[in-house]
Amino acid sequence: MAGSCIGVILLVMALEALRRGSREYDAYIVGSFAATTTTSATSAGYSGVGVGAGGSNSESGEKDARVRIGAPAPCAPRRFKPTLLQQLVRAGLHMLQFAVAYFVMLLAMYFNGYIIVSILIGAFLGAFVFSWHGVELPGEQREITYCCG
Repeated sequence: MAGSCIGVILLVMALEALRRGSREYDAYIVGSFAATTTTSATSAGYSGVGVGAGGSNSESGEKDARVRIGAPAPCAPRRFKPTLLQQLVRAGLHMLQFAVAYFVMLLAMYFNGYIIVSILIGAFLGAFVFSWHGVELPGEQREITYCCG
């Protein structure tokens, strides 16, 4: 029985690890997309929206120091579609999460107090180990650009 309880704790911790891995993978593909977008915009000589050939704002005629040739695009697209391989990995991670969560639910359906307590301990330890990451402070604001808000 003790081995079963330890196995249940490890199973629930594995579920938390899969959730964290899924979030990390999503952050990785977003970061790689942003890096390729910035690189391609810089190599293409992006000059910005609403900026004339001389680098001045077309409406007011003033020079805009923030937007110049060679600068990264001021507004990267907010959405993109992952590649086929990236989506296959994301779907595989989702399937594993679903399967493990379903097994945990079936274990809880035994209505065995030791197993239920083991699930709760595993959830606590899994969250403690795999949800330990930076948290944004309230009131902290990221830089607001003129087109992205």
